[in-house]
Amino acid sequence: MPTMIRLRRMGKKKQPHYRIVVADSRAPRDGRFVENLGYYNPLPDPARLVVDLGRVDYWLGEGAVASATVKSLVAKARANGDDKVALGERPEVSKPAASEAVADVEAVAEIEATDSSDAGDSEARPEDAADADESETDEAEPDDASAE
Repeated sequence: MPTMIRLRRMGKKKQPHYRIVVADSRAPRDGRFVENLGYYNPLPDPARLVVDLGRVDYWLGEGAVASATVKSLVAKARANGDDKVALGERPEVSKPAASEAVADVEAVAEIEATDSSDAGDSEARPEDAADADESETDEAEPDDASAE
């Protein structure tokens, strides 16, 4: 059975994505396949490619023949250098304006927290003193109990 590594078209009309499969060369393009090795989605910018290079190497060693498109996709994947490759992931975009706005909001929140804590300290001191008085009386009760 001569095998090929080729693309299998998936998706709906005018929105294709492809699976990279190992199939019998006599099987239809979208028909029966032996193993799924990854996928390729050309529509997003940048295109998304995920392929298991270890399995590709295995099948090439077993005598499978890769189609021209799969050869070029595997070459791009090998340029990345991983065993299981995912190309086309969008890098994290730095947004300095957004981060500055977040920093401004955090600074305002700190100032408000500092102002409220200053005002809260004057109100909290009598309560703290009352709590301290109560704790002293609580401690006194066990002493009285031990004296009896």
